[in-house]
Amino acid sequence: MVGAWGLGSILVLHATQLTITAGLALLVPARGPTETTGARAPTQGLLGLLRLADFRRVMLVATLVLGSHAMHDIFAVIRWRAAGVSPSTISVLWSESVAAEVVVFFFVGPPLVRWLGARGVMALAAAAGLLRWAIVASTTAVTALILVQPLHGITFAALHLACMRVIPAIVPPGLAATAQAMYAFGPAAATALLTLASGYVYARLGGQAFLVMALLCAAAVPLALTSRARESGS
Repeated sequence: MVGAWGLGSILVLHATQLTITAGLALLVPARGPTETTGARAPTQGLLGLLRLADFRRVMLVATLVLGSHAMHDIFAVIRWRAAGVSPSTISVLWSESVAAEVVVFFFVGPPLVRWLGARGVMALAAAAGLLRWAIVASTTAVTALILVQPLHGITFAALHLACMRVIPAIVPPGLAATAQAMYAFGPAAATALLTLASGYVYARLGGQAFLVMALLCAAAVPLALTSRARESGS
């Protein structure tokens, strides 16, 4: 579509999609707060969460692995275009990663988490990120990129499912909403900082800058494997 109608088509597409989303949001049924039974919900808030060692470890793994996508999101297309990869091929590569994400969310991820456990899947996601960014750093060959792009389903979707299984088990019920907010905020803030750093690193290292993202994932592997976090039921 960009090739046919120019970059302005992006604005039209986004505006259309957001308008449809806003309309669909009005159809979402409202549900009031539910009463909790049993013990009183804890009120420690954010500091209470940060005192939980298991929660800090899960947050750190998620921050390292999800944050490692910053270099890819900003500079992958720039690197591929500089290597002569056509826009249509780049669109296929990007769509491939998103398709893998959807497949993992709906079909592969849930049984994978049941089989390996959340801790195993977090370690697998970190190892997949290490492999993915090492390959992206070493080559721009289309065949290699086609093979590595589906790893996005593991580095993002599978990791997210694993975190969603662990967090309810390690956080007191009264802090569940705060924990979800922290899980959304922490990796997003790290990604913002890593996006700023990516420009500096890429300007000096070029494609080898992706190895820095691989190192972040490498650091997350032992953190995930040594986690003693409990898991919620399926």
